[in-house]
Amino acid sequence: MKDIFALKLYTRVARLGSFSAAARECNLSQSQASRIVADLEDSLGARLLSRTTRAVVPTEAGAEFLARMEPILDALDEAEQSVREGGELRGTLRLGLPSSMAIREVIPRLTPFAARYPKLNIQILLDDKRQDLVREAVDVAIRIGRLTDSSATARLIARVNRVVVAAPSYLKDAGTPASPADLSQHRIIGGPATAVPNAWVFERDGKTETLELSTHLTTNDNEATVAAAAAGMGITSTQQWACRRELRDGSLVRLLPEWKTRDIPVHAYFPAGRATRAAARALTDFLAAEFRSQEETDAKAS
Repeated sequence: MKDIFALKLYTRVARLGSFSAAARECNLSQSQASRIVADLEDSLGARLLSRTTRAVVPTEAGAEFLARMEPILDALDEAEQSVREGGELRGTLRLGLPSSMAIREVIPRLTPFAARYPKLNIQILLDDKRQDLVREAVDVAIRIGRLTDSSATARLIARVNRVVVAAPSYLKDAGTPASPADLSQHRIIGGPATAVPNAWVFERDGKTETLELSTHLTTNDNEATVAAAAAGMGITSTQQWACRRELRDGSLVRLLPEWKTRDIPVHAYFPAGRATRAAARALTDFLAAEFRSQEETDAKAS
């Protein structure tokens, strides 16, 4: 087991390019991590890493060893999992998520899953940018929008409705748009959800209207976009889950409900070239069922 740990530690140092980062993941000091990898190199009789003051990178032999070893370690994890009684999940599951989606939709739903697998350590990595799944050892990442990562395996787990919203205070002063074309006369709040294709595409009775709107306020965070709309700063387009709470409490109202907007796909991404871990599959199945239930609830409420 000590040898397996050394191999796993080496793969993390090689992927992260840092002894200190890998040591933190494994609850070691940097000196301990360095010593373990040095002992591994001595036992193999080969130098696996090139160490400089700026970076730690695999040597030619180290890169080949990494490519061969990672699938073996993944297979060992799966083999261990397969013989556990009752399919008990253990170890660490690293889940990558956009921060807003994690806080509003995923974390509040995780209690039953965590209770079902009490020996599984779930690490949630919040990042609105798409992670390098292999480098950051992410087992599964949940992402909204079009497929963009050709180096990952993806599974469609949901489609979420897009809504156009504004605060009652804004509408009181600026008026309520009666058609998509009226939006050009309003203050528009831009954010991550409005920066993707189809953000301002409306369909009704076989007619499609596509708008190109100038933004008056722009943010790179979805929570800030919703907060700005709720503060009465303008109109925005976002996913329904991103403002469900505000729609419920009345701080935002939905506009143009008679016009259909394009749904947004939600995918689970798995690292390419690696076997999908049982824990990642289990969590993906769980979230897919949760999202499907919410879609049905939203459809009844529409």
